Amino acid sequence: MTMKRVIHLCLLMAAGGLWSCSGSQQTTAPKGSVSIIPMPASVSETADSFLLDKQTVIVATNDNDKKTAALFNAWLKELTGYELAVKDQGDKNVIILETGKDTANAEGYTLTAGHDNITIKGNSGAGTFYGVQTLIQLLPVEKAKAMYVPGVNITDAPRFAYRGLHLDVGRHFFSVDFIKKYIDLMAMHKLNTFHWHLTEDQGWRIEIKKYPRLQEVASKRKETMAGRYADNKYDGKPYGGYYTQEQVKEVVKYAADHFITVIPEIEMPGHSLAALTAYPNLGCTGGPYEVGTRWGVYDDVYCAGNDSVYLFLQDVLDEVMELFPSKYIHIGGDESPKVRWEKCPKCQLRMKQEGLKDEHALQSYFIQRMEKYLNSKGRQIIGWDEILEGGLAPNATVMSWRGIEGGIAAAKQKHDVIMTPGEFCYFDHYQSRGANEPLAIGGFLPVSKVYSYEPVPTELSADEAKYIKGAQANLWSEYIGNNDYMEYMVYPRACALSEVLWSPKDKRNYDNFVDRLKVHVKRLDLKKVNYAKHVFEVTGKVTDNGKGGVDVVLNSKLSGGKIFFTTDSTAPTPSATPYTAPVSVTRTGTLRAQVFQDGKPFGNEYSQAFVYHKGLGKKVTMASIADASHRPESNFALVNGVEGNAAYNDSEWFGFKGTDMEAIVELDSIQDIHGVGINTINVKGDWIYPPKQVVFSVSDDGKTYKEIFKQNTFAQQGINKVRGKLQSVRGRFVKVQLQNFGKIPAGAAGAGNGAWLFADEFIIE
Repeated sequence: MTMKRVIHLCLLMAAGGLWSCSGSQQTTAPKGSVSIIPMPASVSETADSFLLDKQTVIVATNDNDKKTAALFNAWLKELTGYELAVKDQGDKNVIILETGKDTANAEGYTLTAGHDNITIKGNSGAGTFYGVQTLIQLLPVEKAKAMYVPGVNITDAPRFAYRGLHLDVGRHFFSVDFIKKYIDLMAMHKLNTFHWHLTEDQGWRIEIKKYPRLQEVASKRKETMAGRYADNKYDGKPYGGYYTQEQVKEVVKYAADHFITVIPEIEMPGHSLAALTAYPNLGCTGGPYEVGTRWGVYDDVYCAGNDSVYLFLQDVLDEVMELFPSKYIHIGGDESPKVRWEKCPKCQLRMKQEGLKDEHALQSYFIQRMEKYLNSKGRQIIGWDEILEGGLAPNATVMSWRGIEGGIAAAKQKHDVIMTPGEFCYFDHYQSRGANEPLAIGGFLPVSKVYSYEPVPTELSADEAKYIKGAQANLWSEYIGNNDYMEYMVYPRACALSEVLWSPKDKRNYDNFVDRLKVHVKRLDLKKVNYAKHVFEVTGKVTDNGKGGVDVVLNSKLSGGKIFFTTDSTAPTPSATPYTAPVSVTRTGTLRAQVFQDGKPFGNEYSQAFVYHKGLGKKVTMASIADASHRPESNFALVNGVEGNAAYNDSEWFGFKGTDMEAIVELDSIQDIHGVGINTINVKGDWIYPPKQVVFSVSDDGKTYKEIFKQNTFAQQGINKVRGKLQSVRGRFVKVQLQNFGKIPAGAAGAGNGAWLFADEFIIE
């Protein structure tokens, strides 16, 4: 480096606040400063580094690379206040963008950074774009006039071709500006498919010129459900919104500039109440209909026996296909009740004419008919896994959301699959057990669980696994009514999913991810993202201590943070007990803990109430396995002293869909039993029903049982605490049996489906 260059750098760097020219001078990026999400397939650091300053030039020779250079400059300007010149050539102090034509591995790239230049070679325009996204993450997150980029050699390509993020704008509407920001953040994390859920019972959000009442009527509702579904309260405020076709074109082009494909979803045959309100002749009853104001599933769907329905949908899809160049059109197919079809003369005649055995086959007919039309236009369909019912449309791609079973079945039938199981990919679920969490639909999905997801089911052979094209996260907006809340629910969980979908499986390490996330959230700060901070808060894991008791392991990923706790329900302070080892539960009460940094509390406090009883931590045997979507890590959760909360978002509840529950707790010896109890839930709006009856019994030997308490009335909405006081009862084995309610009755939400039975904390006094 010349003396002139040193002096120039000295002035620049001093002005930027990065270093002083007195004493030792930092002339390279610090070792270990590479912090990229998602983790590249291969990355190695070198001793070299590249100095980026005002004199640096970007070399880009084609229009796509120049667009990509402009996006890099937009980020750089936020950090430095200036943009780099973009030229056709240069060899020193340059960032070189080179794009090839490797269509087989189009999203791959290499990136090398050395003293004189940074070279990004993309296998295609998409590869170059992703290389630049990686370069952005090699820059420091602090603002400065000049900055060092660490010396690296990176070879990178995605593990999965489909890396998606969904957004429901039907329940709540989001502006074009927000959609663009959503796309910006997707691109930063190398996600490449935006699934735009445009039609719903509660609102039709896309302009269709041939059918103006979709804008005039179907896009508006008179009011919106307020609070939880079970509260049955409404805000009394008219609500509406839709995207003009010009706005849709604007979004599609913006996404394309970021190498993101937009897949539109036009729901059919269910979730169509808004459209039926605009055009009542398309329903089985003819109406009158009203745009949905409550959440959940409605019985009114498109009439499968009415040819006008298919003509209407073909017209709609014609306009949709003009706006969206994507190979795929998503046609929904989920949660379509059959009660109207069962009583509709037109639908029954259609079944007879087509030789269809039941209404599930009628839905398959509906889907296949629409698929043939889309295929004739050179497009293919994606549908939710219900399209498997009655026989799968021949060229359909299945989006598996009700667990992984639909994806497994489709892959075994040699259909392409996008995995999006609720247990790992529904970002409308709670992400913290904190008392201050905003309202969500239910469930519990922390960042760590998202990161643990493996999209390829172990049940598939290597040949079948190739049909798993990727995965996506879904954002349903029943309870997400504004931009800040949407961002809060998406990030940093989308950061975790991006690494699941991009990085090699053997490169994934959660602790390393969290270390990189500590830097990455500062990039989210620069983008003004209202991300959730739960990853760094104090967390508590209730564990079996192996001695017939319960311990709580406290943890925090916050660098420099210290944890203090109390067991007497008082608020923790830096003068409380410092955490050094697992805390044993020895009495009924509340454990509270807080992480402090520099003497100040950080994030939400951990607070957990415990019920101390004889069954705590004892061996549990269950006769049947809970459903995967509501299954704690182990049977231990039934006797861990933690009572599941009313929002059932805490991974404590055992959920059984349409089936009974039976559990046995083995005590240390035959002993006096003064009371038994278990908790269950009654939230019928969420398809969760109380049991028909609960029966407790005891045994000395685990073979012969005697009934000791029974209850068969459960009137209370929410949690029902079943408690039985006993006298002169002794035993070692205690059994509880809960009988499922059975099928949900007609007229109720989820009618015809098996009811959910929820149970938690088997208490023995």
